[in-house]
Amino acid sequence: MLNRTSIDRRRSRSPALLALTFAVVALVGAQGELARAAETSIDRMPPQLETRFALSALPPALRDRATVYLLEPGKGYRLSRQGTSGVACLVERTAWELADFRNDIYIPLCYDAAGTRTYLQVIMDTAVLRAQGMSPAQAHEEIAGRYRDKTYKAPEKTGVSYMLAPVMRTVGPPDMKVHTMAMPHLMYYAPGVTNNDLGAVPDLGQPDSLRYPFIDTQGIPEQNYIIQLVGDAEKAKILASEKVLLEDLCSYRKLLCLEHRQH
Repeated sequence: MLNRTSIDRRRSRSPALLALTFAVVALVGAQGELARAAETSIDRMPPQLETRFALSALPPALRDRATVYLLEPGKGYRLSRQGTSGVACLVERTAWELADFRNDIYIPLCYDAAGTRTYLQVIMDTAVLRAQGMSPAQAHEEIAGRYRDKTYKAPEKTGVSYMLAPVMRTVGPPDMKVHTMAMPHLMYYAPGVTNNDLGAVPDLGQPDSLRYPFIDTQGIPEQNYIIQLVGDAEKAKILASEKVLLEDLCSYRKLLCLEHRQH
């Protein structure tokens, strides 16, 4: 049976117990936040490897004259090498059109002069927004808003983005989940163009249907591209010529090994 003295003692311990409970809850919450931060924080690639990876998106004959940007995860992209051709390359680590920020997205790509002035700037600004602490939803709305108010514009003429690297890691067929894949291709600017306009009938579950040009929408219709995959012989040639790069990427991070297909 409880007497008054025992009740008073319990009351006197209640604030301490509550404080301890709150401390435990806060600690668990902090550990959860740290775990989530570890899952989404971007690693900094070794500069030489990142440069090689970025330039692998180009045909070899175009690499010497291309500009290269490297990512400083806490700041954004910085100019590493100024080129002379108007083509610029980087490894995209934050795809603003995805629902979440991840630390395992690697998309080597290069834009011609028209794309560098437009689409590439969106990629670079997205990295800054992420570094500044914006959430994925906030960054998505900010980018879409900049298209609405004409801060960003689609290229005024057609052009090409080179994505001929031997490996990339992003969403892809057949289920549009994140995969490590070899899918060298070219992307032609086609803002507002649809598959109906092309008469294209891509089926992500049927790889043969992707051998022919089709539309990929990256976020909003202003960022529509006509995708043209290279043929099997050209793909095999790319994989063979970039064997050392593939080995180095795999050694750097296992999820960049081509056998690491899905996460």
